[in-house]
Amino acid sequence: MARDSDGGGDDEAGGSGHGGRRRAVRDSVERHALLALAAATVALLLGIFYYPVATVFVDSVLVDGRLTARVFVSILRDPFYLGEPARLLAGEPIAAVVESALAPDRRLGVIGFTAYQAALSTVASVALGLPAAYLLARFEFPGRRTLRSLTILPFVLPSIMVAVGFVATFGQRGTLNAVLGALGLGQVNLLFTLEAVVVAHAFYNAPLVARVTTAAWESVDASAVETARSLGASPARAFRDVVAPQLYPSVLMGAALTFVFTFSTFPIVLALGGFQLATVEVFVYRLIRDLEYAEAAALALLELGISLGLLYAYLRYEARHTVRSRGIRPLPRRPLTPPSLSVRELLPRMGLAAYAAVALAVFVAPIASMVLASLSGPEGLTLAHYQFLIDRQTTGASFQVKPWDAVRNSLLFGVASLAVALPMGVVVAVLTTRDYRGRKVVDAVAMAPLAVSGIVVGLGLLRGLVFGVEVGGTRLAVGGGLAIVAAHAVAGYPFVVRTVAPGLEGIDHTLVESARALGAPRARALVDVELPLVWPAVVAGAAFAFAISIGEFSATVVLASGTSQFTMPIAIERFIGRRLGPATAMGVVLLVVTSASFLLIDRLGGDDVGF
Repeated sequence: MARDSDGGGDDEAGGSGHGGRRRAVRDSVERHALLALAAATVALLLGIFYYPVATVFVDSVLVDGRLTARVFVSILRDPFYLGEPARLLAGEPIAAVVESALAPDRRLGVIGFTAYQAALSTVASVALGLPAAYLLARFEFPGRRTLRSLTILPFVLPSIMVAVGFVATFGQRGTLNAVLGALGLGQVNLLFTLEAVVVAHAFYNAPLVARVTTAAWESVDASAVETARSLGASPARAFRDVVAPQLYPSVLMGAALTFVFTFSTFPIVLALGGFQLATVEVFVYRLIRDLEYAEAAALALLELGISLGLLYAYLRYEARHTVRSRGIRPLPRRPLTPPSLSVRELLPRMGLAAYAAVALAVFVAPIASMVLASLSGPEGLTLAHYQFLIDRQTTGASFQVKPWDAVRNSLLFGVASLAVALPMGVVVAVLTTRDYRGRKVVDAVAMAPLAVSGIVVGLGLLRGLVFGVEVGGTRLAVGGGLAIVAAHAVAGYPFVVRTVAPGLEGIDHTLVESARALGAPRARALVDVELPLVWPAVVAGAAFAFAISIGEFSATVVLASGTSQFTMPIAIERFIGRRLGPATAMGVVLLVVTSASFLLIDRLGGDDVGF
């Protein structure tokens, strides 16, 4: 017994020693895991974003091997780019410039026009988004949750597909002219007009405004409204003094994001506006196509400076007005069917009915027109366009775009970029929600991909990673597929950050402090306490990242040129250059894949999403 006891004691001691070493290693890993992940994320960002982008921008100041600011100066002094203010930099009198700026025939310049169309698009997006937020936040009806999920769908739909839908709707042979012809009215052609561009931007961004405003409206505490009413405030006064002040921050957040997105828009303006309505981004693309890298890089750098400034202002505003819904009693939703026929009950519902008609024309008509065009031919309904895709897959030449290859590539790139973007986004969200000096600067720098042109990212990856980098006499290069995955991950991870960070900000920090007080390292507290609480936001961020990858066009069109790594949006762009029918059929395929993927992941995440 004594021997057994001793032996057991030895085993126990050995086991304790082994277990102690394992615990020590585990504790060491957990203590340094967050730092290691942060370092890995920074290194990855440096490799796949900052370095490639820097190689492009170097072209703006390194001309013929010499450092110079000549390109920037020429742009800032050229009224073609900066409008009337450029004359100030050229030394003209202020009074003369102001007089010209106030004249009806004033020149906006490319940068001024870009800001002008972004401002119009922002107003249109807010005007269309607010009624949707009112409907979703204040009324209960069957399918409300599904409709709320669908509100974000236009935002993640590929831009080239939306362009195809608008061509099918507003083109000379589009649905709108077919309806006008049936009514005996004259035809219109809205393509290549500013109105078409603004409406297309509203299609994209109004759902974003609706989503963030709905979340804020649902966070209004009903007891505050009831208190105001009990003190004699009318419903309108209670809304103005209690509800509206809680909605303004979210409305401004949605407007700020919309302005940033539409300021750097590319495929929509290129397809619906052409070069006569060109924005900064379209001119950057044109200059790159003409191999004018220095001027393109300088113009892109100016655009980046403006976008980053706006983004930084938005992030500071968001930090001060984060919506926290914990512990509140939401306002009860009313039935969509009026309980009585009083004016008070009927008036808002009649307004929503009018809004529904406008929403059908803006959001549903382009998609429905694209589907109808994919099934229509000169002799009526037909599947000829889908048969064309099948024939192209089976008989197409090796240099031609094949539909299944495009679908497969899109899905593979989507999964691969998600595997990179999701952990990167979560790590950055953690780093930007900790308290330290300069946190907002780090946040703005980490969100730079939101403001940098996709074309610039693609060109930087092409010139930096695909063409190769000399390291110690050895040229290191990656394939086009890896570069596309990197570009998609860069485009998608900021959306993970923006969905996860608000959740981390809203966590009750006493829970984390309790875990730390019990001896849990930061990494353990993060895994066991924080991430489970924000898991719906993590899943929603994954949905965004995957959908962004599926629809990414700007960087992919640069990286896929001359390769077989084309995706579904590139296939649509190739088809639309020849005939609209096959392009609409491919657009429907892309719509099905994107919608199914996004809705599946989004439904797994639930409603508690911060973005």
